[in-house]
Amino acid sequence: MDSNFLITTFQQILNVLPTTLALFALSVPIGAVFAVFILWMRMSANPILSGFAKTYIFFFRGTPLLIQMFLIFYGLAQFQFFHLPMFWVILANRFWTTVMCLAFCTAAYSAEIFRGGLLAVPSKEIEAGRAIGMSGFKLLRRIVAPSALRQALPAYSTEVVLMLKSTSLAGLLGVVEMTGIAQKIGRQTLHEVLTLCLAGIVYLVVGFLIILLLGWFERLLSPHLRVMPPSAQTPRTIVG
Repeated sequence: MDSNFLITTFQQILNVLPTTLALFALSVPIGAVFAVFILWMRMSANPILSGFAKTYIFFFRGTPLLIQMFLIFYGLAQFQFFHLPMFWVILANRFWTTVMCLAFCTAAYSAEIFRGGLLAVPSKEIEAGRAIGMSGFKLLRRIVAPSALRQALPAYSTEVVLMLKSTSLAGLLGVVEMTGIAQKIGRQTLHEVLTLCLAGIVYLVVGFLIILLLGWFERLLSPHLRVMPPSAQTPRTIVG
C-alpha cells in the first residue's frame, strides 16, 4: 500500500474532524438542556406534562436514530407550519438539522439517566438539608443536584461517547464528516475498508480523550471515594 495514499487520506479525514467535533460539541449540551426539561415534565404531578415526557422518551428511545433524522429532515418540511422562520432557519440548514436530531435523541436517553440519578439520592441527605433550614433551591444546588450528577455520570458518560459515534450518520443528511469522506474516498479508490479503518482510528482516539475527560470530572465530583494510599490510611504511632 502506497504510504502517500495513507497520509493523504488521513489528512482528508482530519480536515473534516472539526465538523464531527462541532456536531458533537453542540448536540450534547443542547440535548442535556432538553433532558432537564423532559426530566422536569417526567417527574411532574401534572398528568399532561408527565404523559408528554413519557411519550417523547418512548418514541426517541424506541425508534432508530436514522429514521428520526429522515422524519425530521424530510418529513417536517412537508408541513407548511414548519416553514415559519423560527423553524425553517433550522430545517433549511443540514448541519443544524443534524445537530437538533442528535440533541432530540440524546435528550430522551439522558432524561432517563438523570431520573435514575435523581431517584438514587439518599433521602436522609434531603431530610438533613431540610432540618437545617435549607430552601428548595439551595437544597437542590448544594445536595440534590451534585449527588444526582455523581450517580448519573457513569451512565451518562456512555451516552456521551455514543453521541460521538452517532455523528457518523450526519453524512446521510448531506453533512460532510469523517465517515462520509472516508466512504467517498474508499469508493473512488476501491480501498473502502482501509479508509474506514483510518476514520475508525480517529474515532477511537477522540473517544478515548473524551473518556479520560469524563473520568477526571467524575473523580472531581467524588473526592470522598478516592482510594487513599496505605500510608495515609494507617495512623502513625507516636513513640514518646
